[in-house]
Amino acid sequence: MKKDLVNILACPIDKSYPLQLEIFRSNGPEIESGIFICSKCKRWYPIIREIPELLPDDLRDDYTEFKTKWKTQFERLNIK
Repeated sequence: MKKDLVNILACPIDKSYPLQLEIFRSNGPEIESGIFICSKCKRWYPIIREIPELLPDDLRDDYTEFKTKWKTQFERLNIK
């Protein structure tokens, strides 16, 4: 996703805006991997292969593979 699109996204659960962005990998203006964190409800939403997955809880995957791949970043951010 393009870095300049970050400012238009809100949490799908509580509509909180803006979301905190943590970039794990980027290529110029493209964010390849990372997460959005909602400061209000504390949910996080992954960016996988340049696509933000802003889904409500009942449609979310457990993202085990994603969390394992980026374990160090999740530990640094104190996200479980």
